[in-house]
Amino acid sequence: MNSILIEKTRAFFKSTFGNEPQKVVLSPGRINIIGEHIDYNDGFVLPAAIDKIICFAFEKSNTTTSRIVAIDLDEEFEVDLSQDIQHSTTVWNNYILGVLKQLQDNGFEFSGVNCVFSSNIPVGSGLSSSAALECGFLFGIQSLFDLEISQEKRALMGQKAEHWVGINCGIMDQFASVHGLENKVIKLDCNTLEYEYHNADFKDYALVLFDSNVKHSLFASAYNKRREQCEEGLAVIKTNFPEIKSFRNCTEAQLLTLKEKMDAEVFTRVHYVVKEIARVSKACEALDAGNIELLGQLLFETHDGLSREYEVSCPELDYLVELALADDAVIGSRLMGGGFGGCTITLIKKGKEEAVKQKFAQLYQEKWNIELKIYDVKIGNGTSLYEPVG
Repeated sequence: MNSILIEKTRAFFKSTFGNEPQKVVLSPGRINIIGEHIDYNDGFVLPAAIDKIICFAFEKSNTTTSRIVAIDLDEEFEVDLSQDIQHSTTVWNNYILGVLKQLQDNGFEFSGVNCVFSSNIPVGSGLSSSAALECGFLFGIQSLFDLEISQEKRALMGQKAEHWVGINCGIMDQFASVHGLENKVIKLDCNTLEYEYHNADFKDYALVLFDSNVKHSLFASAYNKRREQCEEGLAVIKTNFPEIKSFRNCTEAQLLTLKEKMDAEVFTRVHYVVKEIARVSKACEALDAGNIELLGQLLFETHDGLSREYEVSCPELDYLVELALADDAVIGSRLMGGGFGGCTITLIKKGKEEAVKQKFAQLYQEKWNIELKIYDVKIGNGTSLYEPVG
């Protein structure tokens, strides 16, 4: 699939600008295996880049003007780099403009580019197409003009570009898009940016994403309230256990002794966080040992916590996980992302995928009268140059 996308993008570039591109960049979306809602609670996350990408083709324009073409949208815009960069009324333009502004604000010297891009990352499915757009465009300019930018710096600049757009995201999406390695997941500390790779050989099982095709509007207010509740709970923990500096240092046994000292809802939120932090470490051990069945069980446990304790699921996602629990060909499933809609990430026995997908799609349609979108994914490399070009 990606080879078709690459050739389409290169051909479109040549028909638009009359030349072969000087650089072709591939920038992936991402998944998160486990570690949900703990990036802001001093925990670890376990993301990976995937084999769904945005393909960019670039050349220097040899002027101060950049012309950017979004093939899939049949839209384009120009920006004069000699002028102050301002927000656009067209949303996707701002992700590109945010990257250009980051490069300027960090003192990098570059000039205009001609660029076209096309994608096979499903938009709005929680696979971070925005991070792929930022990090891929940034890497293209870096490569064209031989700019000295480390991988970590590139991820942070991508994150700041998204902040400039108006989305106060964490670092996980950009970090995974930049640092991904084929068949590896990244155990990432979102505070220190320390990270380590772990094997992502799922052996006899395939990763499938079931997109609920719903997006409930509770997310923003619920997200802010969860953060406040976790801060309240952590304050109680620190008061009673002064040696504990963060959730990372708190055991479930210690937390249980404080149940009567916390608001009941605050306790359930914090209980999920402490258990989820522990599950990330268990998931790494399971992957390194090739124990994919244990990993699957951890996914089910995470969903149960997200649904009943953190309360960020929704009936449609819960139904998909119920179907997974009842199917012998499925060993694990959970909601992925912020919640209140989006995808479940599911491990299915190889050879059984098509039967499971057909069954889930039919039952989901009958239950909710909504089409279930389904994506097969594999763990892929981070943002990279495509070779050869020309």
